[in-house]
Amino acid sequence: MERSSDFALFAWANGITQMGTQISVVALPLTALLTLDAGAFDLGLLSAAQMLAFLLIGLPAGVWVDRSRRRPIIIWADVVRGVALLSVPVAAWLGVLTLPQLYAVALVVGAGTVFFDVAHMSLLPAIVPKERLERGNGVLEITKNVSLLAGPGVGGWAVAALTAPIALLADAVSYLVSALLLAGVRARETARRSERSLRHEVAEGLRFVAVEPVLRRIAVGGAVAMTANSVCLVGLPLYLVKELGVGSAQYGLLLSAAAVGSLAGAALVARVTARLGTGRTLYGSAALATVLYLPALATGPGWRLLVFPVAASLFGVASAIFGIAQLSYRQRITPGHLLGRVNASMRFLMWGVVPLGGLAGGALGEWFGGYAVFAAGIALLGLSHLAVVTAPAIMKTAAAS
Repeated sequence: MERSSDFALFAWANGITQMGTQISVVALPLTALLTLDAGAFDLGLLSAAQMLAFLLIGLPAGVWVDRSRRRPIIIWADVVRGVALLSVPVAAWLGVLTLPQLYAVALVVGAGTVFFDVAHMSLLPAIVPKERLERGNGVLEITKNVSLLAGPGVGGWAVAALTAPIALLADAVSYLVSALLLAGVRARETARRSERSLRHEVAEGLRFVAVEPVLRRIAVGGAVAMTANSVCLVGLPLYLVKELGVGSAQYGLLLSAAAVGSLAGAALVARVTARLGTGRTLYGSAALATVLYLPALATGPGWRLLVFPVAASLFGVASAIFGIAQLSYRQRITPGHLLGRVNASMRFLMWGVVPLGGLAGGALGEWFGGYAVFAAGIALLGLSHLAVVTAPAIMKTAAAS
């Protein structure tokens, strides 16, 4: 019962902070676009700034997480992100908000997210038994996708009703509420002392990923997927809002479509994995994800706008199943003392290239327009799963987990 109540607080905190984050997915680029009249390359820089920390401090963060207790890290990461975002509505109210401040806020929030994500994934096995990791990760994914479903719509409405900078206040509050909830979570963990150098411990985490064939393939595909997401952060508002004239509230609802499918995928993953096994689940969901998003390339004015939410929701089912299955596999096979570094290594390898995607998306938009960026992001996102699909032997490797 004690562990159940701790997990309940953990899951509620996850859902609340994810809700605020999804509001920012809408409000932050629209603050730049509508309040500060940002161009395509400005949006690319903003997207890159949000992810730069994964490249700069992603690997050392894993060492620090493994050397420390993980719960205080996620609490302080929430507090820092909340305070940083509070500065945006305050600056807007004072009439001094600028693009450089948005870039700085994005950098700080990105750094907090690096530490939060690595510690959050590494803390779960201290709260949930290993045999229930799929179920635990599924619940977290459900809370995340309820937020994904509601957050963009709420964010779009808040931007339309309150202006984009004020809408960011909701994300700031969500981080602070999450920190309060996480303060009540009890987990059995101790700090680990180490006399080895930072470089040696970073290399140990990278080496584990490099020699493990399933994780290696997932890292390659994840790098392509996260680059695609970064391109989409530029392409979606440029094409849907600026070129097709979609309103802020409608834009938020369109972004919620993927969460509908992801919610279904998160609810199904424990059952699917129990029936098919880890290997077949990884391979089958990756194969479906490869083809289900590509029809979104036909998105256009009028009735063709409906193509996007349909394709996004179907893609969401497959990608959620794949994402939860691969994370649970990683948490199960990785020794506890290495989990922070392995999670950080995976994040670094997958997310470290993301700033380049934002810059490339911004440049592509300047040269060829919003649809080119939109199409490039959608195509890359679908094709990112080829790293797994082209290696059917991965099923045999993962089946023993």
